[in-house]
Formats: sequence, C-alpha cells, structure tokens
Amino acid sequence: MALVVTRADKRRGRGGALLPTPVKRAALELGLAVTDRVDDVLGAGAELGVVVAFGSLIRPHVLDAVPMVNLHFSLLPRWRGAAPVERAVMAGDAETGVCLMGLEEGLDTGPVFRVARLAVGADETADELRGRLVALGTGLLVEALAEGLGEGVPQTGEATYAAKLDADELRLDWSRPAAELERVVLVGRAWSTFRGRRLKILRACAHRVTGAGLAVPAGDGPLEVLEVQPEGRGPMPAADWARGVRWQEGDHLGT
Repeated sequence: MALVVTRADKRRGRGGALLPTPVKRAALELGLAVTDRVDDVLGAGAELGVVVAFGSLIRPHVLDAVPMVNLHFSLLPRWRGAAPVERAVMAGDAETGVCLMGLEEGLDTGPVFRVARLAVGADETADELRGRLVALGTGLLVEALAEGLGEGVPQTGEATYAAKLDADELRLDWSRPAAELERVVLVGRAWSTFRGRRLKILRACAHRVTGAGLAVPAGDGPLEVLEVQPEGRGPMPAADWARGVRWQEGDHLGT
C-alpha cells in the first residue's frame, strides 16, 4: 500500500479556506492515500519510505519499523539541515548536488547510497537551482529503487549546517561587497529600504554592468539593481522605480 505523508491543510487567502499542500493535491490526483500523521506509516505495510524536504525529524520508533531514505539537496556533509539550496547560493558554492541517504535520528547524518553533482550557474537563483536538483534527484531515486540501494557509505569531512533563513539575513547590508549582495538577491526575498519604506530587490548584478538598471553604492563598488517591488505595488524595472522616486546621485538604499 502506498501512503503519502505531508503537512496538514492550512487556512490561506482572504476567505480563510482550508487548502491542501501541493503534495496532497498531487497524491489525491494519483489516487494515493494521504495523511498528516507520520505514525500512520506504521500500519501501511510499507517496505521503504522516501523523504523529500519534509522539514521535521522522524522519531526513532518509526525509523525502527520502516527503513527510510532521504533525498537531500547538497553534497553531504556540507549543508545538513533545512535550507541547503539557499545556503549554497548565499555562500557562492561553485558546485552542489543531490545525496540519497539513509535516514537516522541525527540531522542528515545517515549513510549515503548515491550522489549526483552539478555546477551552480553564476546567475542562477535558488529556485532555478532547486528545480534542476529536483530533476536530478528524481532520476537518482528512480535508478536506485530499480537497481537496489546497495551499501551506504558513511559521510566524511567537515559538516556545515543550513539553518532556515530569516528575514534579517535577507536584508541587504550595503556595506558588504556587491558580489555578496548579489548572492542574497539570488536566494530570493531580498529587501532593503528607501526613505523609510520597504523595497524588495528581485534582480541585481554585480559582475557585469548592463546600464539598464540602477547603480546602488555597496561596500566595494556599485551593485546594479535591475528589478524591484515597492510596498503595495507589483514588480517593476529598477530604472522606472528610480525615476518615480526621483533618485539622485548620492542617494543610497537602506535609508
């Protein structure tokens, strides 16, 4: 029997209607049973559990009853934890990948059965990178299930941890180097302020100047901001926004 475990329905939108997660919607369309209680797998007759971006630790009594593997979007032991894709982008990692690992009580500490690597593009956003990792990982998982997991290899090397990002980490500190700020923008949800109002920075470039954006002073030179979203408005070219607020030479973001 196949059983899908995902988050409980949540109230969303102005009407507060209970809405299922995308995982639940997809499972129901496929005719699969769905629950939000992890312990329900104990009576499902499952031979193996597959965990992807679940976001919660699975308790030992469940792992003792049902062996599980986890599809993790990093090259373990680098970036164990909740936000490996975002942390890889923010750190400027040139390479990342997918590990198919055995699940155990520790945080992403289990043996690795298979690994696939890929290069991180210079202008690649976290969402774009995640999409490529999903495709890569899906193929890796299907291949492993068809051929058998084999023997897992213990993780070696220095572990780093990928804690979930909070809003303060995504606030751009304009005293930092432009390349570092660009990576924060690539992660998504980057923001700053101008004249006391919040401004989302949707696209920016540090390593080449197009002339189409707004050159904003940073720690080691300008960051060219290409697309922004002011409070209460939709996304727009940064140049259009700058004309609307009468941006002048010597102006800064973060004010």
